[in-house]
Amino acid sequence: MAKVLIVDDSAIMRRNLAAIMGRGGHEVIGEALNGMQALAEYGNLHPDIVTMDITMPLSDGIEALGKLLGRYPDARVVMISAINQKDRVFEAIKLGAKNYIIKPFEEDRVINIINQVLGLK
Repeated sequence: MAKVLIVDDSAIMRRNLAAIMGRGGHEVIGEALNGMQALAEYGNLHPDIVTMDITMPLSDGIEALGKLLGRYPDARVVMISAINQKDRVFEAIKLGAKNYIIKPFEEDRVINIINQVLGLK
């Protein structure tokens, strides 16, 4: 079981991801509404993996990813993206994101990607 930090400005998306993580055997130990909160929560919680939405207010996922990996180079981050954000996804992968999930997503795909990044598959 991995400790997960979910970063998304949508309460519905956070709730959906938390339910999927729970069914996949992982524990959500924190949530953040934007990239600035994500940095603070990561420093406090030290999760095993982070799911990070790309589009958020104040500090988007790409900006937050760069700052997070600057402080915590071993952080494992999976980006969450809308289907029309392919360029942003590739930018995130170049910065060091471990993988990505396109919305709307299927539960099995989410768990498979999380487990793959964690080295459980």
